[in-house]
Amino acid sequence: MNKLIVALIAGVFAAVASAQTPPPPPAAAPAAPAKSEVKKDEMKKDATAAPATTTMSKADADKMAAEKKAADKKAKADKKAAEKQAKADKKAADKKAKADKMAADSKSSTDKAAADKMAAEKKASADKAAADKMAADKAAAAAPKK
Repeated sequence: MNKLIVALIAGVFAAVASAQTPPPPPAAAPAAPAKSEVKKDEMKKDATAAPATTTMSKADADKMAAEKKAADKKAKADKKAAEKQAKADKKAADKKAKADKMAADSKSSTDKAAADKMAAEKKASADKAAADKMAADKAAAAAPKK
């Protein structure tokens, strides 16, 4: 987290420093062309731009519309497939989480049963030890004294 913060601060400093540096001085501007050359250049540009602005034929328009429709249909199908995959992934994740929870519950109940059994064995052992001690004390008390 600290590295992320340091990197963020360094990035901000770099951005500020680059924004404060003055732009390099422009190179010497070329001499302005004569007016006649400018008009020729404009006419060339107009001549080359004119064919690009002509209207499309009906066949081209239909083809583009069909391509757009096919692309939209494919995008819709892809979106639907992605949603279906996400739903299946979520269902699988929920199923796995439920199975993990059941396994954990089962393990905890098994652990609890084992702990209860161990506690019962300890209690039985303690009770037996206490009973043996009592029996030994009674036997010692009943034994004739010399």
